[in-house]
Amino acid sequence: MSGGRTTLIGVIGTSVEENRAFTTIARHFQSKGLRVPGVVAESEDGTAYLQEDLGRIVLFDRVARGRESGCYSQEEKELLKETIAYLPRIQFLGGKGMDWSVCYPQEAFDARMVDFDLNYFKYCFLKPAGVEFNENLLQNDFELFKEDLLEDSGETFLYRDFQARNVMIKDGQPWFIDFQGGRKGPIYYDVASFVWQARSRFSPELKDELIDRYLEALRPFRPMDGETFRRKLKPFVLLRTLQVLGAYGFRGYVERKTAFLGSIPFALQNLREILQEPLTRYPYLDKTLRKLCERGATQGVFSACETRKKDEPTPLQVTVYSFSYKKGIPEDTSGNGGGYVFDCRAIHNPGRYEQYKSLCGTDEPVIRFLEESGETAAFLESVYRLVDAHTQRYIERGFSHLQLCFGCTGGQHRSVYCAQHTAEHIAEKFKVKVVLRHREQQREQIL
Repeated sequence: MSGGRTTLIGVIGTSVEENRAFTTIARHFQSKGLRVPGVVAESEDGTAYLQEDLGRIVLFDRVARGRESGCYSQEEKELLKETIAYLPRIQFLGGKGMDWSVCYPQEAFDARMVDFDLNYFKYCFLKPAGVEFNENLLQNDFELFKEDLLEDSGETFLYRDFQARNVMIKDGQPWFIDFQGGRKGPIYYDVASFVWQARSRFSPELKDELIDRYLEALRPFRPMDGETFRRKLKPFVLLRTLQVLGAYGFRGYVERKTAFLGSIPFALQNLREILQEPLTRYPYLDKTLRKLCERGATQGVFSACETRKKDEPTPLQVTVYSFSYKKGIPEDTSGNGGGYVFDCRAIHNPGRYEQYKSLCGTDEPVIRFLEESGETAAFLESVYRLVDAHTQRYIERGFSHLQLCFGCTGGQHRSVYCAQHTAEHIAEKFKVKVVLRHREQQREQIL
């Protein structure tokens, strides 16, 4: 909402308790000099409020290139390090003098919260994934796991959802939003949430750098050696990974949001890294999780989500067809209902000339014919603008499939040329799997 030189964010929420948690915590954080949006006004009934506008730059978007490639630039690394270096201020200064009774839906990280997260994983991911397990034996390990998680708490603020989507970049510095689910709790949970974000694809080296930067910033509040901190952090990394898998299972399977299914391979990769060292204290949990990783969650209810191979940074597959309109538009077997269908029949047809009738769109004489006039290049230029934007968006949203179809009269010359060049263009520009099918030529190629 804007007026003059001022812009504000208007918020309407049906949960008065959650609104109250945000506005109260925000005012408390502001009193401590923390970088959060100011609350300008609230409605009398507590269902709406106005907050400061921090702009449009989200950390998640600022590090998109590194996240997609798995190779972060120095600038991206510094933004990530600045963000995690600010976390101890939120945890300790934010926790000092906090009225924990306003926290929603509960005041503190406790046994009930751990139970919620573990059951979330068990019933929304493990069981739907079709992994067989002994409920009693698994629960025995869950009880031990819970003891370890609850041994170290304190009067510190647990953000609960400390991740790149909840960090705004204003004047080059990180500012923080979406903390209304925060509560009193141990410092390790938020570090695990940030460093082991499922889609972040941080290298082991970058994870170590982020933890070292956090420990350096932690020193004025609670000095701790790296070995002790990392030992205490491990159970929270596991808990957060299981909680995230539960969330992806619920959002993807129950709510049918395919973007969350596309995130599952990334979270499973995090779990595999955790299991490089055996969970000797929780042997049955260790056995069950290894079974899950071997299964890959690609069967049963998660069949729509393809497990990411080591050399495939995203779950997206782009399928490109050439076809003849006389034989109908290709069916989308992914279940997503199709995609783009481009009509190539306005392009001058080489099939009208005797010397090209036995050739197709990948043969050199036909290629020269189609390229000499310039109209095919102009056509594909428009196609590329649409397809590039669409592919990029599908990657960002974690979608698993995009279909592109190019049709002409016989499915032999123009459509084959356009499909071939578009598939090569996508494969060169994006790190995705491209399946090229020249239907009428009965040829298939994976790029």
